[in-house]
Amino acid sequence: MVATLQENESNTSDRTTAWSSIIYISRQCKAKEIKQDMATAATCKPSLSGTLTTTGATGTSLVLTQQDDPADMSENLFAPDSSTSTDVEIGNENVKTALVSPSTEEYEILLKRLKDRIKIGQGETIYPIGTGEGDVPGLNVSDLEASIATLHTMAQTINADVIELRRKTEDKNLQVVEFLIRQRAEIDNFTEVRVAVVGNVDAGKSTLLGVLTHGELDNGRGYARQRLFKHKHEMESGRTSSVGNDILGFDSTGNVVNKPDHGNLDWIKICEESSKVITFIDLAGHERYLKTTVFGMTGHSPDFSMLMVGANAGVIGMCKEHLGLALALTVPVFVVITKIDMCPPNVLQDTLKLLQRILKSPGCRKIPVLVKSKDDVISSAMNFTSERICPIFQVSNVTGENLDLLQIFLNLLTPRIYCNESEPAEFQIDDTFSVPGVGTVVSGTCLKGMIKLNDTLLLGPDSLGQFIAIAIKSIHRKRMPVREVRGGQTASFALKKIKRSYIRKGMVMLSPAVEPVACWEFEGEVLVLHHPTTISTRYQAMVHIGSVRQTATIIWMSKEHLRTGDKATVRFRFIKSPEYLKPDMKLVFREGRTKAVGQTTRLFPHVHATAQNTRHHRARGHHTRPQNEPQKASKRNRNRNKNKTKDVAHFAENSVGKFASSSSKTSVEGVDDGQQPSVGPVVVNGS
Repeated sequence: MVATLQENESNTSDRTTAWSSIIYISRQCKAKEIKQDMATAATCKPSLSGTLTTTGATGTSLVLTQQDDPADMSENLFAPDSSTSTDVEIGNENVKTALVSPSTEEYEILLKRLKDRIKIGQGETIYPIGTGEGDVPGLNVSDLEASIATLHTMAQTINADVIELRRKTEDKNLQVVEFLIRQRAEIDNFTEVRVAVVGNVDAGKSTLLGVLTHGELDNGRGYARQRLFKHKHEMESGRTSSVGNDILGFDSTGNVVNKPDHGNLDWIKICEESSKVITFIDLAGHERYLKTTVFGMTGHSPDFSMLMVGANAGVIGMCKEHLGLALALTVPVFVVITKIDMCPPNVLQDTLKLLQRILKSPGCRKIPVLVKSKDDVISSAMNFTSERICPIFQVSNVTGENLDLLQIFLNLLTPRIYCNESEPAEFQIDDTFSVPGVGTVVSGTCLKGMIKLNDTLLLGPDSLGQFIAIAIKSIHRKRMPVREVRGGQTASFALKKIKRSYIRKGMVMLSPAVEPVACWEFEGEVLVLHHPTTISTRYQAMVHIGSVRQTATIIWMSKEHLRTGDKATVRFRFIKSPEYLKPDMKLVFREGRTKAVGQTTRLFPHVHATAQNTRHHRARGHHTRPQNEPQKASKRNRNRNKNKTKDVAHFAENSVGKFASSSSKTSVEGVDDGQQPSVGPVVVNGS
């Protein structure tokens, strides 16, 4: 707070000095018109009219006149230009009393600034009242009520709701209030925030999501998670093995709208009533399903990552792996410690100490913040976008302790992907379906631009690196039919006249203005996190880049060998089909316990040589690319080919013997006569 006061005082003194200089120059140019003493000039501040006018406690204002003689204006070289007036407009908003009783011009300026802040925040912003220029922060009761009334009027103009977050009392009984201003979204244009849920097995990920989305506490024996599982073996084992999706809706006033009907959630009703929808990407915690977890973190483009830690188990197993994966993909992380109701206090303290030590380590460089009150939640949410803050929540799914703080934090999260509707559309596919009566359906994330119903996009690349034009038949968001989808939103498209077998995960749908080109090979800066031995050329591993998941071969490295902790430039080549990539995309390179991260730096466009990845080409290039060798035949086919080889050899041996005995004499006579030897008919077994 002291730093804030010092900063405000320095800003005030600098601004007063600037205004004094402007007034002094203007007085020298218009000495006959402006006759004020220097004491008055030292407290002058520009406004938007035309003369020096007194404004009470705020001093006097220098106003630009529009009725001046053109000759005088041409001679006055020191008159403020348009940029100076713009600076004045921006400066007026920073005064803590700007909302008390603004004039019509000031009100329009404040309203324009509020619209810009809401546009940047994608539908919402946190607006403080009582901070800015002044001796101390805070307003008295009358000024505060007038400012709140002005804020409500501006919010009503832009169809938004005002929610009070917190109220602080400063010195001299002055108050500072922070409000959340959120626009009322249209039915099909709600804001979406994606949160990936990761953590070690048995940390309580699915249970927490069941409690948050259905509003019922757990019984301690897995009751809440049963509604989230997709497969029978998941219900029997209690372990998630696939990528699950669950939603939590908030209306424009910040209240949860999830209301289960006979145990089931109506997604369409939730989306219609919500201004913001939190999409939870429930990922697997078992090491066996690491491939699925990595694809969920890369292919589903989460905005944030929620790391789950069991209080009784601590930071063990895949918890560190998932934390490292989120850090490598630069996804902001917040931690939720579960099962605090059944954990002894000393074990909980040991878990917190270990977790804080890991977050402060040089590999993470995070600032852990233990969230214990609503003030901590708001402060963490406002500073969470810096990616240095890591809030730590301690909750219980059985008693419901601190679940309200976690809901407030989720309500204040904003999307990280900013939508620019003027950019060409780009959509990455992460799953495909075949719906009876509808046809082929693809789901994924819109990364850029806007896609509307009946638009024609380019789908690809196929196995030959080509893109085909495809039309959008229908669009669904969270099972709700819509007419358009914007960047940063997930959606499902029904496509016209195409089979599901043609489409695979990792394909993209692009605007024709992009002119996409697929690539077989690419280079990337790679950091090896762990490898048991050494990595050399011709090494193969699974590469994850966005929704692309394919095995690639290392064909060149800037170093001869790579070991754990090494960093190098590596050139990869896909072994199955070309992919659509872009520079500076995050890269995850894994095979077994081998893990490496990095980003793409250079692409090599695909050359249309249709036979470059055929079996004939791989067999012919066996000596140069042994990794592309065709698969061996099955045991039955090998025995069958072996028998055929024996029959052919026996046939050839008999034929050559009879041919040699019957034609030896003729051959010798022909050679003696200087003629070509004549070959008679070959007789086999007397026929």
